[in-house]
Amino acid sequence: MLVALIACSCGACVRLLISLPTIVSMQMERQPKPQIPARPQIPDKLYFKIGEVSAIAGLPTYVLRFWETQFTKIRPKRTPSGQRLYRKNDVEMVLAIKSLLHEKKFTIQGAIEHLKTNSPVKKKPSSTDTLKAIRLELESLRRMLGN
Repeated sequence: MLVALIACSCGACVRLLISLPTIVSMQMERQPKPQIPARPQIPDKLYFKIGEVSAIAGLPTYVLRFWETQFTKIRPKRTPSGQRLYRKNDVEMVLAIKSLLHEKKFTIQGAIEHLKTNSPVKKKPSSTDTLKAIRLELESLRRMLGN
């Protein structure tokens, strides 16, 4: 259609061609700039199904399944029927990976390297460490009582 307008030499087509750049620039100005969404709230639950994690992160489920193969820090438990159950720290890791890949424009390999050095998920002390600390405390109490 634009080629036909350029080939025509009548006054109406010339006026249309002159106003066409202004129409295009007006349409480009109307488009809102994409804003970075705020980090979504994670509900206080023990386990999340893949659909719930998908909704929280705003990602399709196939992306989550692919990321499981690429990032070793995402390891959801499996039910006997094979359904994935993500823990809260898995969901936090998914959100951190999404931020690295989508907002900060890391490559997958770059995100893996970044996560090795700067883990965004706080590591909780393991249950064996907690039990050792409790045992030491109990032994010190026992010595204080004279037993």
